[in-house]
Amino acid sequence: MTIYLKRGKEESLQRFHPWIFSGAIQRIEGPEEEGALARVFTANGDYIATGHWQIGSIAVRVLTFSDETIDDAFWRRRLQVALDVRKAIGVAGSAANDTFRLVHGEGDNLPGLVIDVYGQTAVLQAHSVGMHCCRQQIAAALKEVMGAELENIYYKSETTLPFKADLGQENGFLLGGSPDDVAMENGLKFHIDWLRGQKTGFFVDQRDNRSLLEHYARGRDVLNMFCYTGGFSVYALRGGARLVHSVDSSAKAVELVNANVALNFPGDTRHEAFAEDAFKYLQQMDAGAYDLIILDPPAFAKHKDALRNALKGYTRLNARAFEKIREGGVLFTFSCSQAVSKDQFRTAVFTAAAMSGRSVRILHQLHQPADHPVNIYHPEGEYLKGLVLYVE
Repeated sequence: MTIYLKRGKEESLQRFHPWIFSGAIQRIEGPEEEGALARVFTANGDYIATGHWQIGSIAVRVLTFSDETIDDAFWRRRLQVALDVRKAIGVAGSAANDTFRLVHGEGDNLPGLVIDVYGQTAVLQAHSVGMHCCRQQIAAALKEVMGAELENIYYKSETTLPFKADLGQENGFLLGGSPDDVAMENGLKFHIDWLRGQKTGFFVDQRDNRSLLEHYARGRDVLNMFCYTGGFSVYALRGGARLVHSVDSSAKAVELVNANVALNFPGDTRHEAFAEDAFKYLQQMDAGAYDLIILDPPAFAKHKDALRNALKGYTRLNARAFEKIREGGVLFTFSCSQAVSKDQFRTAVFTAAAMSGRSVRILHQLHQPADHPVNIYHPEGEYLKGLVLYVE
Protein backbone atom coordinates (compact mmCIF):
# COMPACT_ATOMS: atom_id res chain seq x y z
CA MET A 1 0.00 0.00 0.00
CA THR A 2 1.05 3.60 -0.55
CA ILE A 3 0.45 6.52 1.80
CA TYR A 4 0.63 10.21 0.96
CA LEU A 5 1.03 12.71 3.78
CA LYS A 6 -0.61 16.07 4.19
CA ARG A 7 1.57 19.03 3.29
CA GLY A 8 4.11 19.80 6.01
CA LYS A 9 3.47 16.57 7.93
CA GLU A 10 6.80 15.09 6.86
CA GLU A 11 8.75 17.32 9.24
CA SER A 12 8.85 14.81 12.13
CA LEU A 13 9.99 12.09 9.72
CA GLN A 14 12.76 14.33 8.48
CA ARG A 15 13.88 14.32 12.13
CA PHE A 16 13.66 10.48 12.03
CA HIS A 17 10.78 10.11 14.48
CA PRO A 18 9.50 6.54 13.88
CA TRP A 19 5.74 7.17 14.17
CA ILE A 20 3.24 8.54 11.68
CA PHE A 21 -0.08 9.58 13.20
CA SER A 22 -3.36 9.04 11.39
CA GLY A 23 -4.04 12.78 11.28
CA ALA A 24 -0.96 13.33 9.12
CA ILE A 25 -2.26 11.15 6.27
CA GLN A 26 -3.83 12.75 3.20
CA ARG A 27 -4.76 9.59 1.30
CA ILE A 28 -4.06 5.87 1.02
CA GLU A 29 -3.75 3.96 -2.23
CA GLY A 30 -4.19 0.19 -2.35
CA PRO A 31 -5.84 -2.29 0.03
CA GLU A 32 -5.84 -1.13 3.66
CA GLU A 33 -4.69 -4.38 5.24
CA GLU A 34 -3.70 -4.00 8.87
CA GLY A 35 -0.09 -5.02 9.44
CA ALA A 36 0.83 -4.54 5.77
CA LEU A 37 3.95 -2.71 4.65
CA ALA A 38 3.27 0.86 3.59
CA ARG A 39 5.54 3.06 1.51
CA VAL A 40 5.13 6.66 2.58
CA PHE A 41 5.47 9.76 0.38
CA THR A 42 5.28 13.48 1.02
CA ALA A 43 2.54 15.63 -0.50
CA ASN A 44 5.06 16.44 -3.27
CA GLY A 45 5.47 12.74 -4.08
CA ASP A 46 8.92 12.29 -2.54
CA TYR A 47 9.64 8.96 -0.81
CA ILE A 48 10.28 9.36 2.92
CA ALA A 49 9.76 6.05 4.80
CA THR A 50 8.48 2.44 4.89
CA GLY A 51 6.70 0.90 7.84
CA HIS A 52 3.87 -1.24 9.17
CA TRP A 53 0.38 0.21 8.78
CA GLN A 54 -2.10 -0.18 11.61
CA ILE A 55 -5.57 1.08 12.53
CA GLY A 56 -5.38 3.61 15.35
CA SER A 57 -3.74 6.86 16.36
CA ILE A 58 -0.26 5.62 15.40
CA ALA A 59 -0.99 4.66 11.81
CA VAL A 60 2.54 3.72 10.67
CA ARG A 61 5.49 2.47 12.69
CA VAL A 62 8.54 3.22 10.56
CA LEU A 63 11.01 0.41 9.84
CA THR A 64 13.30 2.35 7.52
CA PHE A 65 13.85 5.81 6.08
CA SER A 66 15.70 4.28 3.11
CA ASP A 67 13.86 2.95 0.08
CA GLU A 68 14.88 -0.66 0.71
CA THR A 69 13.16 -4.04 0.59
CA ILE A 70 11.90 -5.48 3.87
CA ASP A 71 13.02 -9.07 3.35
CA ASP A 72 14.88 -11.83 5.23
CA ALA A 73 18.18 -9.97 4.79
CA PHE A 74 16.66 -6.84 6.36
CA TRP A 75 15.64 -8.72 9.51
CA ARG A 76 19.02 -10.42 9.75
CA ARG A 77 20.86 -7.07 9.48
CA ARG A 78 18.75 -5.38 12.14
CA LEU A 79 19.02 -8.31 14.56
CA GLN A 80 22.78 -8.62 14.01
CA VAL A 81 23.25 -4.93 14.82
CA ALA A 82 21.15 -5.36 17.97
CA LEU A 83 23.25 -8.34 19.08
CA ASP A 84 26.50 -6.49 18.33
CA VAL A 85 25.33 -3.64 20.58
CA ARG A 86 24.61 -6.07 23.45
CA LYS A 87 28.04 -7.62 23.06
CA ALA A 88 29.67 -4.19 22.99
CA ILE A 89 28.04 -3.16 26.28
CA GLY A 90 28.92 -6.50 27.89
CA VAL A 91 25.50 -8.01 28.60
CA ALA A 92 25.67 -10.72 25.92
CA GLY A 93 28.33 -13.41 25.73
CA SER A 94 29.07 -13.40 29.46
CA ALA A 95 29.26 -16.62 31.45
CA ALA A 96 27.80 -14.86 34.49
CA ASN A 97 24.92 -13.26 32.57
CA ASP A 98 22.75 -14.89 29.90
CA THR A 99 19.70 -12.68 30.52
CA PHE A 100 19.33 -9.54 28.43
CA ARG A 101 17.05 -7.60 26.08
CA LEU A 102 18.10 -8.14 22.50
CA VAL A 103 15.51 -5.89 20.82
CA HIS A 104 13.89 -2.87 22.45
CA GLY A 105 11.40 -1.63 19.88
CA GLU A 106 12.11 1.89 18.63
CA GLY A 107 15.40 1.88 20.54
CA ASP A 108 16.67 -0.72 18.06
CA ASN A 109 14.86 0.69 15.02
CA LEU A 110 12.32 -2.14 15.16
CA PRO A 111 9.17 -0.44 16.52
CA GLY A 112 6.57 -2.86 17.83
CA LEU A 113 9.07 -5.66 18.58
CA VAL A 114 10.59 -6.82 21.88
CA ILE A 115 12.95 -9.79 22.22
CA ASP A 116 14.33 -10.90 25.60
CA VAL A 117 16.93 -13.65 25.86
CA TYR A 118 16.97 -16.08 28.80
CA GLY A 119 19.79 -18.57 28.43
CA GLN A 120 19.08 -20.59 25.30
CA THR A 121 15.51 -19.29 24.98
CA ALA A 122 14.40 -16.06 23.32
CA VAL A 123 10.96 -14.65 24.09
CA LEU A 124 9.59 -12.70 21.15
CA GLN A 125 6.78 -10.22 21.77
CA ALA A 126 4.88 -8.20 19.15
CA HIS A 127 3.23 -4.90 20.04
CA SER A 128 2.00 -4.22 16.50
CA VAL A 129 0.05 -6.22 13.94
CA GLY A 130 2.90 -5.80 11.45
CA MET A 131 5.43 -7.47 13.73
CA HIS A 132 2.91 -10.22 14.44
CA CYS A 133 2.57 -10.89 10.71
CA CYS A 134 6.37 -11.07 10.39
CA ARG A 135 6.95 -13.32 13.42
CA GLN A 136 8.05 -16.38 11.45
CA GLN A 137 10.48 -14.33 9.36
CA ILE A 138 11.87 -12.69 12.47
CA ALA A 139 12.22 -16.03 14.27
CA ALA A 140 14.12 -17.53 11.33
CA ALA A 141 16.44 -14.52 11.14
CA LEU A 142 16.97 -14.63 14.91
CA LYS A 143 18.07 -18.25 14.76
CA GLU A 144 20.49 -17.46 11.93
CA VAL A 145 22.02 -14.56 13.85
CA MET A 146 22.36 -16.34 17.21
CA GLY A 147 23.16 -19.82 15.89
CA ALA A 148 23.90 -22.53 18.44
CA GLU A 149 23.46 -20.07 21.33
CA LEU A 150 19.70 -20.22 20.72
CA GLU A 151 17.60 -23.40 20.97
CA ASN A 152 14.10 -22.08 21.68
CA ILE A 153 11.97 -19.14 20.54
CA TYR A 154 8.76 -18.56 22.46
CA TYR A 155 6.17 -16.18 21.00
CA LYS A 156 4.19 -14.32 23.65
CA SER A 157 1.86 -11.63 22.30
CA GLU A 158 -1.66 -12.51 23.42
CA THR A 159 -1.89 -9.49 25.70
CA THR A 160 0.24 -6.99 23.75
CA LEU A 161 -1.45 -6.94 20.35
CA PRO A 162 -4.33 -4.53 19.62
CA PHE A 163 -7.51 -6.37 20.62
CA LYS A 164 -9.46 -4.75 17.77
CA ALA A 165 -7.24 -6.54 15.26
CA ASP A 166 -9.01 -9.81 16.21
CA LEU A 167 -6.02 -11.98 15.31
CA GLY A 168 -6.98 -14.95 17.48
CA GLN A 169 -3.37 -15.05 18.60
CA GLU A 170 -2.13 -17.79 20.91
CA ASN A 171 1.22 -17.95 22.68
CA GLY A 172 3.56 -20.80 21.84
CA PHE A 173 6.98 -21.96 20.68
CA LEU A 174 8.11 -21.00 17.19
CA LEU A 175 11.29 -23.04 17.68
CA GLY A 176 12.16 -25.80 20.14
CA GLY A 177 10.09 -26.29 23.28
CA SER A 178 12.48 -26.86 26.18
CA PRO A 179 10.89 -26.77 29.66
CA ASP A 180 14.17 -25.50 31.18
CA ASP A 181 13.25 -22.09 32.62
CA VAL A 182 16.35 -21.13 34.62
CA ALA A 183 18.48 -18.21 33.46
CA MET A 184 21.48 -16.40 34.96
CA GLU A 185 21.75 -12.70 35.81
CA ASN A 186 25.02 -11.41 37.25
CA GLY A 187 25.78 -14.84 38.72
CA LEU A 188 22.31 -15.33 40.26
CA LYS A 189 19.80 -17.87 38.97
CA PHE A 190 16.14 -17.15 38.29
CA HIS A 191 13.14 -19.16 37.15
CA ILE A 192 11.64 -17.33 34.15
CA ASP A 193 7.88 -17.79 33.75
CA TRP A 194 7.52 -16.90 30.08
CA LEU A 195 4.39 -19.06 29.85
CA ARG A 196 2.21 -17.23 32.39
CA GLY A 197 4.36 -14.44 33.83
CA GLN A 198 4.15 -10.69 33.25
CA LYS A 199 5.86 -9.09 30.25
CA THR A 200 8.24 -11.73 28.81
CA GLY A 201 8.52 -13.47 32.19
CA PHE A 202 11.07 -11.31 34.00
CA PHE A 203 11.80 -7.59 34.41
CA VAL A 204 15.16 -7.42 32.66
CA ASP A 205 15.13 -3.62 32.87
CA GLN A 206 15.98 -3.56 36.60
CA ARG A 207 19.26 -5.49 36.32
CA ASP A 208 21.58 -2.53 36.99
CA ASN A 209 19.32 -1.19 39.73
CA ARG A 210 19.27 -4.59 41.44
CA SER A 211 23.08 -4.52 41.47
CA LEU A 212 23.03 -1.08 43.06
CA LEU A 213 20.61 -2.31 45.72
CA GLU A 214 22.97 -5.17 46.53
CA HIS A 215 25.59 -2.54 47.39
CA TYR A 216 23.26 -0.95 49.99
CA ALA A 217 21.85 -4.14 51.51
CA ARG A 218 24.57 -5.22 53.96
CA GLY A 219 23.27 -5.39 57.53
CA ARG A 220 19.90 -3.87 56.62
CA ASP A 221 16.31 -5.02 57.12
CA VAL A 222 14.86 -5.00 53.61
CA LEU A 223 11.26 -4.73 52.41
CA ASN A 224 10.68 -5.50 48.72
CA MET A 225 7.21 -4.30 47.74
CA PHE A 226 5.54 -5.52 44.51
CA CYS A 227 8.25 -8.18 44.52
CA TYR A 228 6.99 -10.27 41.54
CA THR A 229 9.85 -12.73 40.85
CA GLY A 230 11.90 -11.42 43.77
CA GLY A 231 14.84 -10.07 41.82
CA PHE A 232 15.60 -7.31 44.32
CA SER A 233 15.14 -9.76 47.20
CA VAL A 234 17.71 -12.23 45.86
CA TYR A 235 20.26 -9.47 45.25
CA ALA A 236 19.67 -8.11 48.78
CA LEU A 237 20.34 -11.55 50.26
CA ARG A 238 23.61 -11.83 48.34
CA GLY A 239 24.48 -8.32 49.49
CA GLY A 240 24.34 -9.41 53.12
CA ALA A 241 20.95 -8.13 54.25
CA ARG A 242 20.00 -9.05 57.81
CA LEU A 243 16.46 -9.96 56.71
CA VAL A 244 14.41 -9.62 53.53
CA HIS A 245 10.63 -9.53 53.35
CA SER A 246 8.97 -9.80 49.92
CA VAL A 247 5.39 -8.61 49.38
CA ASP A 248 3.11 -9.08 46.37
CA SER A 249 -0.68 -9.27 46.01
CA SER A 250 -0.26 -12.34 43.78
CA ALA A 251 0.09 -15.71 45.51
CA LYS A 252 1.71 -17.04 42.34
CA ALA A 253 4.36 -14.31 42.52
CA VAL A 254 5.06 -15.25 46.13
CA GLU A 255 5.58 -18.87 45.05
CA LEU A 256 8.01 -17.69 42.38
CA VAL A 257 10.05 -15.46 44.70
CA ASN A 258 10.34 -18.31 47.21
CA ALA A 259 11.51 -20.62 44.41
CA ASN A 260 14.11 -18.08 43.27
CA VAL A 261 15.42 -17.58 46.81
CA ALA A 262 15.66 -21.37 47.26
CA LEU A 263 17.46 -21.64 43.91
CA ASN A 264 20.25 -19.34 45.13
CA PHE A 265 20.14 -19.60 48.94
CA PRO A 266 18.54 -22.93 49.91
CA GLY A 267 17.37 -23.01 53.50
CA ASP A 268 18.17 -19.34 54.11
CA THR A 269 15.97 -18.21 57.01
CA ARG A 270 16.55 -14.48 56.41
CA HIS A 271 13.79 -14.39 53.79
CA GLU A 272 10.01 -14.47 54.13
CA ALA A 273 7.33 -13.67 51.54
CA PHE A 274 3.76 -12.43 52.01
CA ALA A 275 0.81 -12.42 49.59
CA GLU A 276 -0.81 -9.15 50.57
CA ASP A 277 -1.89 -5.80 49.12
CA ALA A 278 1.02 -3.36 49.19
CA PHE A 279 -0.88 -0.36 50.52
CA LYS A 280 -2.45 -2.47 53.25
CA TYR A 281 0.93 -3.94 54.24
CA LEU A 282 2.54 -0.49 54.46
CA GLN A 283 -0.41 0.83 56.47
CA GLN A 284 -0.32 -1.96 59.03
CA MET A 285 3.42 -2.51 59.44
CA ASP A 286 5.30 -1.09 62.42
CA ALA A 287 7.16 2.18 61.93
CA GLY A 288 10.91 1.61 61.81
CA ALA A 289 10.62 -2.07 60.94
CA TYR A 290 12.79 -1.66 57.82
CA ASP A 291 15.70 0.55 56.84
CA LEU A 292 15.77 -0.36 53.14
CA ILE A 293 12.50 -0.31 51.17
CA ILE A 294 11.98 -0.99 47.46
CA LEU A 295 8.85 0.38 45.75
CA ASP A 296 8.65 -1.02 42.21
CA PRO A 297 4.94 -1.02 41.37
CA PRO A 298 3.35 -1.98 38.07
CA ALA A 299 2.53 0.89 35.72
CA PHE A 300 -0.02 3.12 37.44
CA ALA A 301 -0.71 4.92 34.14
CA LYS A 302 -0.75 2.96 30.89
CA HIS A 303 -2.10 6.00 29.00
CA LYS A 304 -2.41 9.78 29.44
CA ASP A 305 -6.04 9.58 30.63
CA ALA A 306 -4.90 7.79 33.80
CA LEU A 307 -2.09 10.24 34.57
CA ARG A 308 -3.76 12.25 37.34
CA ASN A 309 -4.79 9.20 39.34
CA ALA A 310 -1.37 7.64 38.76
CA LEU A 311 0.45 10.63 40.24
CA LYS A 312 -1.85 10.53 43.27
CA GLY A 313 -1.03 6.82 43.62
CA TYR A 314 2.73 7.44 43.53
CA THR A 315 2.41 10.23 46.10
CA ARG A 316 0.31 8.11 48.44
CA LEU A 317 2.59 5.08 48.16
CA ASN A 318 5.81 7.00 48.73
CA ALA A 319 4.33 9.06 51.58
CA ARG A 320 3.49 5.87 53.42
CA ALA A 321 7.03 4.55 52.90
CA PHE A 322 8.57 7.82 54.13
CA GLU A 323 6.41 7.67 57.25
CA LYS A 324 7.38 4.09 58.08
CA ILE A 325 11.06 3.77 57.11
CA ARG A 326 13.64 3.77 59.91
CA GLU A 327 15.90 6.79 60.47
CA GLY A 328 18.94 6.53 58.22
CA GLY A 329 16.95 4.31 55.85
CA VAL A 330 17.32 4.08 52.08
CA LEU A 331 14.33 4.09 49.73
CA PHE A 332 14.49 2.77 46.15
CA THR A 333 11.38 4.07 44.36
CA PHE A 334 10.40 3.59 40.71
CA SER A 335 7.87 4.36 38.02
CA CYS A 336 7.68 2.27 34.84
CA SER A 337 4.74 4.28 33.42
CA GLN A 338 5.71 5.77 30.06
CA ALA A 339 2.88 8.29 30.44
CA VAL A 340 4.56 9.68 33.59
CA SER A 341 7.51 11.95 32.89
CA LYS A 342 10.68 12.06 34.97
CA ASP A 343 9.73 15.48 36.34
CA GLN A 344 6.17 14.40 37.17
CA PHE A 345 7.40 11.35 39.06
CA ARG A 346 9.96 13.37 40.96
CA THR A 347 7.31 15.94 41.91
CA ALA A 348 5.06 13.15 43.23
CA VAL A 349 7.92 11.79 45.37
CA PHE A 350 8.89 15.28 46.56
CA THR A 351 5.27 15.91 47.57
CA ALA A 352 5.26 12.63 49.49
CA ALA A 353 8.47 13.58 51.30
CA ALA A 354 7.02 16.97 52.29
CA MET A 355 3.84 15.30 53.55
CA SER A 356 5.91 13.03 55.78
CA GLY A 357 7.98 15.88 57.22
CA ARG A 358 11.18 13.83 56.89
CA SER A 359 14.55 15.17 55.69
CA VAL A 360 15.33 13.41 52.40
CA ARG A 361 18.40 13.40 50.14
CA ILE A 362 18.73 12.08 46.57
CA LEU A 363 21.60 9.59 46.33
CA HIS A 364 21.00 8.28 42.79
CA GLN A 365 18.72 8.99 39.83
CA LEU A 366 17.96 5.72 38.04
CA HIS A 367 16.83 4.70 34.58
CA GLN A 368 16.60 1.72 32.27
CA PRO A 369 19.83 -0.16 31.41
CA ALA A 370 21.86 0.03 28.20
CA ASP A 371 20.17 -3.00 26.63
CA HIS A 372 16.94 -0.93 26.71
CA PRO A 373 18.34 1.90 24.58
CA VAL A 374 16.44 5.10 23.84
CA ASN A 375 16.38 6.19 20.21
CA ILE A 376 17.59 9.80 20.32
CA TYR A 377 14.85 10.67 17.84
CA HIS A 378 12.19 8.96 19.99
CA PRO A 379 12.46 10.31 23.55
CA GLU A 380 9.16 8.58 24.41
CA GLY A 381 11.23 5.40 24.77
CA GLU A 382 12.61 6.57 28.13
CA TYR A 383 10.03 4.96 30.39
CA LEU A 384 11.78 3.75 33.59
CA LYS A 385 12.39 6.37 36.27
CA GLY A 386 13.85 5.78 39.71
CA LEU A 387 15.30 7.54 42.73
CA VAL A 388 17.44 6.28 45.59
CA LEU A 389 16.75 8.40 48.65
CA TYR A 390 18.36 8.70 52.08
CA VAL A 391 15.77 9.39 54.77
CA GLU A 392 16.81 10.93 58.10
